[in-house]
Amino acid sequence: MEPKKIANKILPLLGGKENIESATHCATRLRLVLKDDEKVDKGAIEELESVKGAFFTSGQFQIIFGTGLVNKVHAALISEGGVEELKTSHAEAAKKKMNPLARFARTLSNIFVPIIPAIVASGLLMGLLGMMKAFGWVEPDSPFILLLDMFASAAFIILPILIGVSAAKEFGANPYLGAVMGGILTHPTLLNPWGLANATPDVISVLGFNVDLIGYQGTVIPILLVVYVMSFIEKTTRKFVPNVLDLLITPFVTVILTGFIALLIIGPLGTGIGNALTGALQFIYTHGGFIAGIVFGGLYSTIVITGVHHSFHAIEASLLADPNIAVNFLLPIWSMANVAQGGAGLAVFFKTRNKKMKSIALPASFTSFLGITEPVIFGVNLKLVRPFIAAAIGGAAGGAYVVFMNVTANAYGLTGIPMMAIVAPLGMSNLINYIIGFAIAVSIAFIMTFVLGFKEEDAKQTKV
Repeated sequence: MEPKKIANKILPLLGGKENIESATHCATRLRLVLKDDEKVDKGAIEELESVKGAFFTSGQFQIIFGTGLVNKVHAALISEGGVEELKTSHAEAAKKKMNPLARFARTLSNIFVPIIPAIVASGLLMGLLGMMKAFGWVEPDSPFILLLDMFASAAFIILPILIGVSAAKEFGANPYLGAVMGGILTHPTLLNPWGLANATPDVISVLGFNVDLIGYQGTVIPILLVVYVMSFIEKTTRKFVPNVLDLLITPFVTVILTGFIALLIIGPLGTGIGNALTGALQFIYTHGGFIAGIVFGGLYSTIVITGVHHSFHAIEASLLADPNIAVNFLLPIWSMANVAQGGAGLAVFFKTRNKKMKSIALPASFTSFLGITEPVIFGVNLKLVRPFIAAAIGGAAGGAYVVFMNVTANAYGLTGIPMMAIVAPLGMSNLINYIIGFAIAVSIAFIMTFVLGFKEEDAKQTKV
């Protein structure tokens, strides 16, 4: 159907334009925040020719159209249906409809997703640096080694500054003041823990507190807590300061108060929380072995449905930033769960007799191999129920393998085939075992879908 016809057909099924609070879209999905979810005829929308799936999640009703079509339908919905485009407030509108846990997860996602390019670039640079050293492409004292080491480590050294900017935007504070907070936590006066070795930091006494002059380079939780407090101080101060004096007084009060609180209280507290979290995960990973891979790999797709997985970027960043760990051992497990969904979707493509389901299953499956799982989860597997269970089994098997073989990554944000780029820098065996885990997850999910089978009518009966 033409985008205009699609828009005209879905509008009444959404409860009319007056039921749409906000409309936007991503690469494949139309995202709508509705005033009353009960007015939506989800089943009728899914039956439309160009619709590949529809589901409620994260405070939004999302309709899968696919790349190239979704933006045209969105534009038609705005022009033909008279729906107001409120992109700037869409995220806030969606958040209001989430439960507290989902809202927290979305907040962390909004903070860490913009930082992904910097982390991925650092991971690839580390890989290039490692290959140059291992294969002797240049002399050990070559200036290329020195420069690449600077390029690769920069993002982690200034990670609190990057997070400070992103978190301040999310919390509604001045992003440049967020950067200042990150700068305070990584100031050259403070001893860099990445190069601490056997050195001990100086200790000073301030207002009755003994403060270790050690920096927070590469840490995550301290800067998140600091910027959250900073945003509260900035907003509160602005309420009492006349507009004419705002530029002078508000930044000054915000920086000096938050600075003292950061170094005296939040910094040490946040570091303790971060160390406890990463230590607990490492303990589970080390002592749980492949069992941990089975549990995490089998349950991850279910977690995706809830939207809580958005918070995992913060945990992964903490693992990478911890000098004692410095690798991401969780992402390979998540990746196995993602590609397993693709394996199950591929089996649906070969097994189903429904032409529309075939047209959805094939492209959605390959999309999951690239790390985008929503189309195959919500458009295919979860509708039919049993393929989703088959994918969980495949994800558990793949997760068990990658944990058993200690497969890790040096960044976060990529899964499936693209993830090979951040797995390969840690060694050829690491890459080979990742590919084997990939094959295990996809194959078992594919086979189990045929073993468990599914009923076509399940697609109409299942509600997300």
